[in-house]
Amino acid sequence: MQAIRDVYKGESSLHPLIASKLIRELNRPAALPPAENPLTDREVEVLISVARGLSNHDIGVSLSISERTVRTHVSNILSKLHLANRTQATLYALKEGLMTLEQMQK
Repeated sequence: MQAIRDVYKGESSLHPLIASKLIRELNRPAALPPAENPLTDREVEVLISVARGLSNHDIGVSLSISERTVRTHVSNILSKLHLANRTQATLYALKEGLMTLEQMQK
């Protein structure tokens, strides 16, 4: 019930098991380090949108680019950062301070 109250008040709420997994994932070193300043400004915008949980279509609409261009940016982001999927990209955005958990819920 407390978690429901917290979320209703606009606060974040994570089950302790999920929070523990998130912390472990954030602290796990990447197999390959990303290049120095690897992302363009547009790729950072796309990464933040991915971290917010937006679909490629919605990202395209919000940034006035085609869905195909969004897919290309997401592919480049994953490649440059040596990440496997959008979830890892989201964790990267959190770890690098590009966004917070609170911003993800908006």
